[in-house]
Amino acid sequence: MADVRQRKPDSTDSQGSRSSRGSPSSPGKPVPKEVLEKEDGRGFPVLDILRSLVFVLLASSALSYFVTGENFFWGVQRPQWSRLDVVKAYISGPKQYTDADLALYDGTNPDLPILLAINGTIYDVSRGRKFYGPGGSYSFFAGADASRAFVTNCFQEDRNPDLRGAELAFIPRDDVEVDALYTSGELKNIKALEKRNAKVEVHKALKHWVDFFENSPKYTKIGRVKRQPGWETKGPLQTLCAKAEAARPSARARPEGK
Repeated sequence: MADVRQRKPDSTDSQGSRSSRGSPSSPGKPVPKEVLEKEDGRGFPVLDILRSLVFVLLASSALSYFVTGENFFWGVQRPQWSRLDVVKAYISGPKQYTDADLALYDGTNPDLPILLAINGTIYDVSRGRKFYGPGGSYSFFAGADASRAFVTNCFQEDRNPDLRGAELAFIPRDDVEVDALYTSGELKNIKALEKRNAKVEVHKALKHWVDFFENSPKYTKIGRVKRQPGWETKGPLQTLCAKAEAARPSARARPEGK
């Protein structure tokens, strides 16, 4: 009896179409690696990593602004690639020194940088050692926050950050003869106005030097002075130094017609 040869199944279905046409698993057609990795979620997620880095940077900047109230980079200057000291400050992050700590960086130790602070912000002024180092013309500012001296110009007596009473440097001295020409109400209002104006002058005088260091390409902002909350209202009030007292405006003007 003749052998019955089995017929190979046709690759077409009952509707006359190939069941595996167009399928990536078709026999004899290797599936590209990219397709497989896309299907099973493998591969190097570059875009996801970049998204994560951007999110971290934005979150850090937002937190910095919330904490410092003024800066998106934790109070540290953006790096200028020609300035190694700025780059180091940026990488290491903001420093915090107490007033006692700051005193160690007055330039007397050649192994330490020279630091000064103004309005609580610390700057590295080592590049100006000729001026801020021992014997320099501005050495009294080194190793301290001498904000008050920046206003009163009393560099020995006012080498501290306490600005209470500094406005007196801009208020006219009392004159019994002139003051008697005003009523008590008039004199009270005049003195209140003088005090407000004097505080504006203190702000302007301090801001001049704050802006100088903030915008200087030579000196690097590295951090803030660490102090107890409310320090600016504690301790005894300072009297106005002799130099600032002598420079006060003369007596207030006489009333018109008197």
